[in-house]
Amino acid sequence: MDQTPHIAILPSPGMGHLIPLAEFAKRLVLHHNFSVTIIVPTTGPPPKAQKDVLQSLPVGVNHIFLPPVSFHDSTHSRDINAETKIFLTMSGSLSSLRDTLKSLIATTHLVALVVDPFGTEAFNVANELHVSPYLLFPSSAMTLLFCLHLPILDQTVSCEYRDLAEPVQLPGCVPVQGKDFLAPVQDRSNPAYKGFLQQVKRFTSCEGILVNCFMDMEEGAIKALQVEESGKPPIYPIGPLIQTGSNVGPDRHECLQWLDNQPSGSVLFVAFGSGGTLSSEQLNELAFGLEMSGQRFLWVVRSPNDKAANAAFFSVQSQDDPYGFLPNGFLDRTKGRGLVVHSWAPQVEVLSHGSTGGFITHCGWNSTLESVVNGVPLIAWPLYAEQKMNSLMLNEGLKVALRPQANEHGLVVREEIAKIANSLMEAEEGSLIRNRMKSLQSAARNGLNEDGSSTKSLSKLVSKWRNHKHV
Repeated sequence: MDQTPHIAILPSPGMGHLIPLAEFAKRLVLHHNFSVTIIVPTTGPPPKAQKDVLQSLPVGVNHIFLPPVSFHDSTHSRDINAETKIFLTMSGSLSSLRDTLKSLIATTHLVALVVDPFGTEAFNVANELHVSPYLLFPSSAMTLLFCLHLPILDQTVSCEYRDLAEPVQLPGCVPVQGKDFLAPVQDRSNPAYKGFLQQVKRFTSCEGILVNCFMDMEEGAIKALQVEESGKPPIYPIGPLIQTGSNVGPDRHECLQWLDNQPSGSVLFVAFGSGGTLSSEQLNELAFGLEMSGQRFLWVVRSPNDKAANAAFFSVQSQDDPYGFLPNGFLDRTKGRGLVVHSWAPQVEVLSHGSTGGFITHCGWNSTLESVVNGVPLIAWPLYAEQKMNSLMLNEGLKVALRPQANEHGLVVREEIAKIANSLMEAEEGSLIRNRMKSLQSAARNGLNEDGSSTKSLSKLVSKWRNHKHV
């Protein structure tokens, strides 16, 4: 049998978790001579975006799609929210995961199973087969601290968290109001809350937690996590793990060619991640705000949804006429100064392009790290998941983002959007933010250098895995 150490990786559905796990697999194979199998739970035929990422990985990273999990038995299967659907997919995939791990044990030198936060039920399967379980936490150290603290909050707080009078102060972090906690904990009577609480209680039953962040960005939170306490696994900050690889060649996306013709640092990029959607009214205000600002912009737009901010999470396609929902005449009035693209743009290339000078973002952690690595200052516009906590850290903690104020109806109006776009792109405030982001960019680069903090952290874990003996 080949004695190359082998790692199995289990991502949950959704591109946001697959990307950092795939990049981690790449790093293990290219820098540490490991081999990896990514085991992908499914609910139907895998989406093209997922297949594209998996097929682009280097030799040494294999992938296996598990049989699809069906929701027909779940009551009101149409009404389940995204988090619950993910939990059900992961638990419904455990028996096929067990079979896959058994065959990997028979054919490789399997030393560990690495799962994301929705996959912690798989720890039991790993333990049963004598495979070391690890968690790769694809978000910030602050969010991880919050998750580890949640069981205590659950015991000590009786009201809904959003009704807490005082903010919660996690060690080394900016204070967080209850209303800014993660989306799945906002309704304690919802099954999604109970599911989430169960998952986080299992975080400490693995042999180590890898975090997609780096020391200079979240020193306070990382140091708080690394304080050794009994029953808490070691923490390995190994970030930033962001999507790499480029979109060159004949089918380079039209928006990159458009950016080639814009002045340096002049374009405001507007995108809400792979799952984010705005309401019709909010989308309208955003369009008018961009127009009023007079700034150049590149906007990745998808159909509005008045029900859920993460409506696109399980379906990337927008419906009908791709631009029919924009205000009348908007495209004509902003022609040349603005470019609207439908549903998707090659975000990493847009952020690394010299013409991009700012980013209106939903503060998903992948988008956040991509901006940091490329030194692009932010306007933080959180929608769901842990994005409000991320935006607090970026705005109040690191001071690399501006945050628009919503009115009493939760709407960010056009005047506010125009004002904040101009502040970021032209005002003194924007240039201070830009400078802070540039120094964070060089810190990110240093963390991944040969003797950088993230490189050392991963090497420590890798040598532990190398010395692992087959049971």
